[in-house]
Amino acid sequence: MHVFYLHGFASSPHGGKAQLLAERFAPLGVTLHAPDLNEPAFETLTVTRMIGQVEAAMAALPPGPVVLIGSSLGGFVAWHVAARAEAGAAPRRVERLVLLAPALTFNADSFDVLGEDRLRLWRDSGQLEFEHYGYGEPRTVHYELVRDAARHDPRAATVTSPVLIFQGRRDELVDAAMVEAFAATRPNVRVRLFDDDHRLYESLPAIWQETEAFLGVSPAR
Repeated sequence: MHVFYLHGFASSPHGGKAQLLAERFAPLGVTLHAPDLNEPAFETLTVTRMIGQVEAAMAALPPGPVVLIGSSLGGFVAWHVAARAEAGAAPRRVERLVLLAPALTFNADSFDVLGEDRLRLWRDSGQLEFEHYGYGEPRTVHYELVRDAARHDPRAATVTSPVLIFQGRRDELVDAAMVEAFAATRPNVRVRLFDDDHRLYESLPAIWQETEAFLGVSPAR
């Protein structure tokens, strides 16, 4: 089994979730692949580029089932990678998906927390500075990220593989009601709600237990 962790916006493959998952999968004999979706530069980040990066990493691996675990924007990317594979546009089928507070409606509205003035500045100037939690310092990203994301609509991208979504009721960035509505019309998608925020840190032990069962993995006896 090949398991990928796809981190969120302004994050990195070395964050708390990635470290916890790598530690949990290691005793099971499973290596966690965590590509750095900031590469080659955060400034030129687009959804299309991230999708291509994940597909290339999948194609380079030996035969075996693929599981994608996506957090926030990484969940948006994971959904599209899986859909493209099912449509024959990518070489490797994704057997299962685990999505953590997935930004399934990633677009300009996802950045409403910036305020109208900063959004206008970003659109008009073409770039804006964000606090990058992976680098521990502010980094600039082009507005092309938003324009490109509009070309990827998860509602029109079909995924039939089993999907497990973990979502916080107190999420300040991803609307829990939106996630539930998205899953309601897709019988292969199950949502598990927690009394938690976007980071889901308080719920990580429970999330791991349910992920372990969902993937059918357990420590070797």
